[in-house]
Amino acid sequence: MSTENEGTAVPAAPSVPPSPVPATEQDAKPSGAPGAGAPAAPAAGAGAGAHPDAAAPADRTPAPEHPAEHPPTPPSAAHQPPGQQPPAHQPAAHQPPAPQAPQQHQAAPGAAWPPPPPAFPAYGTAYGSGHGGDAHHGGGHGGGGHGGGDPWGAPLGQEPPAPKRRGRGGLIAAVLVAALVAGGVGSGIGFWMANREANSPGGSTTISAAGNPQDFKRDPGSVAGVASKALPSVVTIDAQSGSGEGGTGTGFVYDKQGHILTNNHVVASAADGGDLSVTFSNGKKYAAEVVGRAQGYDVAVLKLKKAGDLAPLPLGDSDKVVVGDATIAIGAPFGLSNTVTTGIVSAKDRPVASGDGQGSKASYMSALQTDASINPGNSGGPLLDSRGAVIGINSAIQSVPSGGFGSGSGQAGSIGLGFAIPVNQARTVADQLIKTGKPVYPMIGATVAMDQKGEGAKISESGAGNTPAITPNGPAAAAGLKPGDVITKFEDRVIDSGPTLISEIWTHKPGDKVKLTYTRGGKESTTEVTLQAREGDN
Repeated sequence: MSTENEGTAVPAAPSVPPSPVPATEQDAKPSGAPGAGAPAAPAAGAGAGAHPDAAAPADRTPAPEHPAEHPPTPPSAAHQPPGQQPPAHQPAAHQPPAPQAPQQHQAAPGAAWPPPPPAFPAYGTAYGSGHGGDAHHGGGHGGGGHGGGDPWGAPLGQEPPAPKRRGRGGLIAAVLVAALVAGGVGSGIGFWMANREANSPGGSTTISAAGNPQDFKRDPGSVAGVASKALPSVVTIDAQSGSGEGGTGTGFVYDKQGHILTNNHVVASAADGGDLSVTFSNGKKYAAEVVGRAQGYDVAVLKLKKAGDLAPLPLGDSDKVVVGDATIAIGAPFGLSNTVTTGIVSAKDRPVASGDGQGSKASYMSALQTDASINPGNSGGPLLDSRGAVIGINSAIQSVPSGGFGSGSGQAGSIGLGFAIPVNQARTVADQLIKTGKPVYPMIGATVAMDQKGEGAKISESGAGNTPAITPNGPAAAAGLKPGDVITKFEDRVIDSGPTLISEIWTHKPGDKVKLTYTRGGKESTTEVTLQAREGDN
């Protein structure tokens, strides 16, 4: 802070330090009758930084003005002329002060210096040591003071030595000034210290969360709330074949009778003479057996042995799911049990053909597509909606092997393309497996090409093993379909390939009547087909 006056004259340097006078004494003096040694009124042109107590006495010749860059500094107390020494004791307001004996032009033994600060803050200069008014630049004018920097010119924040003997007035004033300064800059210092700590290389300013984390109440509809309720009903399945080969997958409690719903390819290796066990999230482990498998649907049902009370997961309605709905997947990716991931429904009715890795026939589904992270080991686990209801069974993923799409080399993880069997279809299959142990498939009684895509599902010229492509007296034959016809629509769904047609047929039940649109010789026609049942996978 600079004390140079802007546009005002610099006052003359005082020849003596000011002497604080208690307010009671000043109030008691009559106007125009100053006492002995009382300073004269300040000059009319005194700058804003000059205090009335700092003006030169009337009976003294003013000292030469200092240059503008050197603010005035009062001399030491030892160089005051006779009669100007501050009295050792201030009398009461109603008594005139006792005359002071002339003092020698030197410091008296034991004299207090420097005097206490005035009753109001003397706005100190911002200069450091060695400029304007100090002992090395004419601070005495008649006395040779060559000590350190003068307290009257000390920068703000430097505290002069406490006086040895002084009246209460100066001390109280000093305390008042300190209190005002502290009150004015306290908050600023706090902010400066915090900012300095945060920006210092080795500093760190952290903020603690309020409350106890154990007392935090999570919304039942949040991911944490849904997961905490669903996890006790999700199991990790360990399937081992008779030769010791196998792996892990996931399943969930289907009903209170101890049935577990999962994928067929999870348990296929242990279905004939292997070992099956399931482990719950609480660590309890149970032996299990296969109740039934549907290879074409990729659905299997297990039954726990000697299981206690179980809490089945609620089943939702996959037909009412819309793109953008939130999804939560629970499973054991790469053997990491009780893993929870989230995403959305990315698409519906996605035709997917997948295999079980055992060289068996493919499975077909009109799947729910999700970007929730699904990896090997998630198979058979539940895909939940935001309420915690099952809307699908996680079954397949599209990944990028080491050679890129279509190379078929290596095994890769999730790239956000996961597929789940709609729960409405899975429930129909599971109920049939629990009832009979065998799957039932709806069919139209025609063989279609599986390697053509883009133009529809073309009815082949012949079936497997040179059997007729159109089953005699079957649904397709009754509807008038012939080999070479290209089916382009199933109800309102556009058909672009054989797998898409099968996926759509298997979302229905035997006995359902469906409308087919087909082309023959460039002419489009429609017909109605009643779906027929086929039992078993053979």
